[in-house]
Amino acid sequence: MLKLPDFDDVCAAAGRLDGHAHRTPVMTSRTVNQELGAEVFFKCENLQRMGAFKFRGAFNALSKFDQKQRNAGVVTFSSGNHAQAIALSARLLGIPATIVMPHDAPASKVAATRGYGGKIVSYDRYQDDREQIGRDLADKHGLTLIPPYDHPDVIAGQGTAAKELLEEVAPLDALFVSLGGGGLLAGSALATRALALDCKLYGVEPEAGNDGQQSFRSGAIVHIETPKTIADGAQTQHLGNYTFAIIKRDVDDILTVSDEQLIECMRFFASRMKMVVEPTGCLGLAAARKIKADLKGQRVGVLISGGNVDLDRYCSLLRT
Repeated sequence: MLKLPDFDDVCAAAGRLDGHAHRTPVMTSRTVNQELGAEVFFKCENLQRMGAFKFRGAFNALSKFDQKQRNAGVVTFSSGNHAQAIALSARLLGIPATIVMPHDAPASKVAATRGYGGKIVSYDRYQDDREQIGRDLADKHGLTLIPPYDHPDVIAGQGTAAKELLEEVAPLDALFVSLGGGGLLAGSALATRALALDCKLYGVEPEAGNDGQQSFRSGAIVHIETPKTIADGAQTQHLGNYTFAIIKRDVDDILTVSDEQLIECMRFFASRMKMVVEPTGCLGLAAARKIKADLKGQRVGVLISGGNVDLDRYCSLLRT
């Protein structure tokens, strides 16, 4: 039986991250408040170190390594943000890092991962099994595998973002969180159920990659083909065992939005809030807009998960 992380683990992670992770700002927009008829609070993890919430989980996990693990090194697999987070955390902690990344990962994320000192192993996301590649490298070289979401220390670290948001602006009636593999949503659930028990917690996926929604509805983990969506941070094929157990227990619902709705939110963030937000980071706002009739008069939290996107692609999407 799995030993799931709890809110005490989130609090311990917050202690490890103190002085290393940014306490990201919470921003508001009168335009959004007027559009939704609600009071909306954006937790801006696009302004976190390396540009996404992933730094929290990666640093928390690596900071718990013993000396043998630190000497041997870490391996992970990621489309970009977790890759950068592991590479940066490893550099800060003096740990060698090997990163398994898809050959079509955004060039800016690949460059940043290399810039942080990560050794990149490429694969085809539509044909190869990245998890097996990671396991093989770990076995061959004695590395410690830290997956992007299905790990108790990663989940606990990610939960510190929602913990900070709730400590700053609670009470909230609803909280919207991006969902890929479920690390951020599971961690947010641990914080939310401890600090805002009555808050409705929603995970949000792209329509093309609704494995989490299918899993939530059916009560068992559903595997899908790699989804084709602009939300590259949510191109996961299934939830993890740890993340699904927490999501099934603590989350109220899983919603989906279209790529077109994500682009509309990217435009809004750029034009009205002067922020670069990657497509995956727009999932929460897109869902809040989608069910705005249910949010009137409420206090609503939206976790912006990241802002890492190639500028050429970013401009191209905004022009569509």
